[in-house]
Amino acid sequence: MVMGNPPDCLCCGKCCFVDLAAYAHKEDFARWRAQGRLDILEIIEHRHLIWAGDRMISADTGDYPRECPFLYNEGNKWLCSIYETRPKVCREYQPGSSPLCPQWKPGQNDKKPQLFY
Repeated sequence: MVMGNPPDCLCCGKCCFVDLAAYAHKEDFARWRAQGRLDILEIIEHRHLIWAGDRMISADTGDYPRECPFLYNEGNKWLCSIYETRPKVCREYQPGSSPLCPQWKPGQNDKKPQLFY
């Protein structure tokens, strides 16, 4: 089955309720450094995250992040405060391509769904 264009994003934020630091690639960090985006790097580093087997947790509190630190709510939409320079995983994400998205339908395409864990 051939899938057409992905649906428009609903801006529900469900795909962003994951920890960005766990999915940002070293290329993203290098780009942010080259762009002088110390604000992004400081927020990520401030979380003091460490890998704890099956998830990232805060070395300070033991809590695990429940959403991307750059996600914010504006009315009934969730938006990205670093959209123009968001990580590769976010740029490549297609609405409806993962069970996280309310627009995902089982069997809608032959591709394996994107999972975030």
